[in-house]
Amino acid sequence: MQEIRLHGRGGQGAVTSAELIATAAIKKGKFAQAFPSFGPERRGAPVVAFSRVDEKKIHIRARVYNPDIVIVLDPGLLSLLDPTDGMKADGILVLNTKKGPDEIRDKYGYKYKIITIDANKIALKELGRLIVNTTMLGAFLKATDALTLKDIETPVMDRFGAKLGGKNMIALKRAYEEAIIKE
Repeated sequence: MQEIRLHGRGGQGAVTSAELIATAAIKKGKFAQAFPSFGPERRGAPVVAFSRVDEKKIHIRARVYNPDIVIVLDPGLLSLLDPTDGMKADGILVLNTKKGPDEIRDKYGYKYKIITIDANKIALKELGRLIVNTTMLGAFLKATDALTLKDIETPVMDRFGAKLGGKNMIALKRAYEEAIIKE
């Protein structure tokens, strides 16, 4: 089973990203789930969302405590929390940041595979808004073999419609190409 935890802020699309991962996995014939963890916070408050993907039925109905993959949509959260808390030793950390993986590793001491992408820049250019959810999915897809670009396309198009779906796919594919990976 692959367990994914997403850290973002209200309005950035962490919950939508978790749902898109699960929808794409289900369409591929896998079992999946997605759910958020937040209270009555307002836009901009920290939000955590979770996804699980497996080849067999998933019986766990709890938050993800030991993720295989952590996706951080807002780099400002790194000063508020440790996104790697509980992460498996061979985990993958996908970060929205202007910094490269080596800078992140040096600053925070992370010993995981790190993928960085300037999702803010791509989202502003391709979407005209600072909503980085689909952009971060592109970096996630590059980081793992859980899903492919083809797997995620239908859920994105279904979710956002032809016009916005197309723009989101451009941002997603661009992030896939531009993401920097460091083992």
